[in-house]
Amino acid sequence: MEAKRPSRFDLPPVIPVFPLPGALLLPRGRLPLNIFEPRYLAMVDHAMRTSRLIGMIQPCSGSAAKPSLFPVGCVGRVTSWSETGDGRFLITLTGVARFQIETELETATPYRQVQACYKAFPHDLEDCEGDVEIDRTRLAAGLRCYLRQHKIDADWSSIERAPAEVLINSLAMICPFDVAEKQGLLEAPTLCDRARMLTTLIEMAAAKGSAESGGTVQ
Repeated sequence: MEAKRPSRFDLPPVIPVFPLPGALLLPRGRLPLNIFEPRYLAMVDHAMRTSRLIGMIQPCSGSAAKPSLFPVGCVGRVTSWSETGDGRFLITLTGVARFQIETELETATPYRQVQACYKAFPHDLEDCEGDVEIDRTRLAAGLRCYLRQHKIDADWSSIERAPAEVLINSLAMICPFDVAEKQGLLEAPTLCDRARMLTTLIEMAAAKGSAESGGTVQ
């Protein structure tokens, strides 16, 4: 019997959150994490005993102890878990769906928990049907310059063959953009919107690198 596709109604209204600047998780993306702080070890332990869901979200301001959070994050499921000899957890989160924070709860747990709403992102739980249209030529041109400046080798045959969602989300997650840029990529309404924003950010970074080195973008 075919498994029922999960909906936003299957996701818990209350989730633990892991505030981490620069860490971007997108639906169906995979994010490896090295967990060592006691409060987050407790969070992972709780997640593994319950829904295996953790919300990744970026802090935007405030104290290091309890910074303010951006309003949108992405909940992920723990799909890989191991414990090291020194007590750390090595986990992989696979993105499930984006959420908006309705309110942060007052709890006795050392980690933070929020009331999450998934209504704004109804298509996150749907697999991309086929390959959406993105400007791969423009993206590849900017990416070649960007990677060359950073002295990074790339498997271009794999890049050219990758489905649009895998390519765009993987680049969005791994490229070292700043916190606000990462948040913009997360909140982009559609994959096409994210592709356009990603291409622009890569072109801007490449142009800046060329200007600083006295060269030109090609």
